[in-house]
Amino acid sequence: MFDQLVCQAVRSGSLWVDERVDQRTCLICGDRATGLHYGIISCEGCKGFFKRSICNKRVYRCSRDKNCVMSRKQRNRCQYCRLLKCLQMGMNRKAIREDGMPGGRNKSIGPVQISEEEIERIMSGQEFEGEANMSWSNNGDSDHSSPGNGVSESNQPSPVSTPSSSRSVELNGFAALRDQYIGTPVSTHYQYLPHLFSYSAHSALVPPQTRSLDPQSHSLINQLVSAEDLEPLGTPMLIEDGYKVTQAELFALLCRLADELLFRQIAWIKKLPFFCELSIKDYTCLLSSTWQELILLSSLTVYSKQIFGDLADVTSKYSPSDDELHRFSEEGMEVMERLIYLFRKFNQLKVSNEEYACMKAINFLNQDIRGLTNASQLEQLNKRYWYVCQDFTEYKYPHQPNRFPDLMMCLPEIRYIAGKMVNVPLEQLPLLFKAVLHSCKTSVSKE
Repeated sequence: MFDQLVCQAVRSGSLWVDERVDQRTCLICGDRATGLHYGIISCEGCKGFFKRSICNKRVYRCSRDKNCVMSRKQRNRCQYCRLLKCLQMGMNRKAIREDGMPGGRNKSIGPVQISEEEIERIMSGQEFEGEANMSWSNNGDSDHSSPGNGVSESNQPSPVSTPSSSRSVELNGFAALRDQYIGTPVSTHYQYLPHLFSYSAHSALVPPQTRSLDPQSHSLINQLVSAEDLEPLGTPMLIEDGYKVTQAELFALLCRLADELLFRQIAWIKKLPFFCELSIKDYTCLLSSTWQELILLSSLTVYSKQIFGDLADVTSKYSPSDDELHRFSEEGMEVMERLIYLFRKFNQLKVSNEEYACMKAINFLNQDIRGLTNASQLEQLNKRYWYVCQDFTEYKYPHQPNRFPDLMMCLPEIRYIAGKMVNVPLEQLPLLFKAVLHSCKTSVSKE
């Protein structure tokens, strides 16, 4: 019964991986997605449409019942319903760069949830009333992406985009933002830094440039890594041969591991280089909202050898009853499938300590958490480490142009899984961990 459960998860997980990697679709219209745009997976057409609608403060009208079907062929028939779905699916209007340049402000890594009242204010135009006039770019009404991306909705190069003009746009945008959030002038070798999710349009045109890591980025990364406790976990996970682990014993072990990992996150916060820049209230708010995500990220990266080695050995000594197997919930199955996918992704990427430290800081500095007293400062810090991480990955892995987007796209997945795990009944956690660790360890041994 257990083997059937795992096989089902692996099969569905494999199909899910194929859908995510090979047939990733836009959450708005179902067209082929090109990456993470304004917080969600979307295509170039919907990305451009959302940007133009927000930048130009468009107010649309629906001639039907405000429930029009959104598909690749029908998405242009009702602009009102298209923008409505963009907002409902979590596109973040505050992630759009105020200067209209490509690349986005990266205010939020994942999708945002806004109230129906706020959505209605945006759709009616009330949200824009009273705002200061900003210098937004106007890209017209056609369904093309911004020139800097050089890709139209048919995935052909845009006629207004050339390698030199796109490269100039990217240099100007990256230089301005980088100066603002890192504080170091851009040297000449940054002229060829591609922007996030613009790699496919330029990687074949601009060869990897040999360059050094910016000194400021190097310093900030070293500070982050120094704040980490990379020593092996101290919770005992050794067990005698032949010993049968009970559900209660495995659950107790998982609790002790969670306690140790949480304690390490608390200690980590006190060592952060920006610790004095935020209030204790904000740190408490951030930690209470992200601790599950931080623990999951660390378990999949820096502590993965112990989690998928020693802990997997312990869970193998646990034999769930038929009743436990039959009671395993749909939420547990979904979490299992997604964890298996995420493990394979991290195992493929082989995330370095430097990248892990940056990802952790970016995920922690989430400006969209409610109750924060200084969200603007969090935004500044988030952007700082976003660009530092991009700088490091492009320096360290010049022949992996998609590495940085791949790393960043793991973060919304971690947030989603952490949120879903809350819905898994506590008594099902031992079986969930056994199934996930068994499947992941088996897949590694076959490689």
